[in-house]
Amino acid sequence: MGRPRDDLLTSIVEEVAANGLADRSLRDIAEAVGSSHRMLLYHFGSHAGLVAAIVEHVEASQRAAMTAGATAATEPVEVVRSVWERTSAVETRPFVALFFEAVAYAARSGGADFTTPWIEEAAVTSRALGTELDPVEARIGTAVIRGLLIDVITTGDAGPATEALERFVSRWGPPAQA
Repeated sequence: MGRPRDDLLTSIVEEVAANGLADRSLRDIAEAVGSSHRMLLYHFGSHAGLVAAIVEHVEASQRAAMTAGATAATEPVEVVRSVWERTSAVETRPFVALFFEAVAYAARSGGADFTTPWIEEAAVTSRALGTELDPVEARIGTAVIRGLLIDVITTGDAGPATEALERFVSRWGPPAQA
């Protein structure tokens, strides 16, 4: 059994992935996972703190998938494809939708940096593959994948977005040297 905060957060992430986060109070979320709003306040400090913890949990899981994909990959493009395969999968879509919902919430609440951790993890993954990461290219790749994920979760069809991703990675790479 894990630590109480981690166990509670895992239950909350599963709950809000299934039933949404928007306009839900701490009391409602706590009741749905068999806890109390006081426990949520104790562990997360506030509704905004809970949302931040949810986003970090979901994002950490997706970044771990990138790292895992690197162990089987020999090229950065293979890592991108591995991340795409995992994040666009039917079983992952509720968590992707939750991520975008949390991003919207964070934007209304003062914002947060959801991209830098991806670039930092991509740099680690890139070094593991023996290549050097261009942070601008990593930011572009992150933006492309996120944009295509919006297409997947709103249409329910990963096919066209996967085709677009393949077109992107076929053109992707560091800028030409002058």
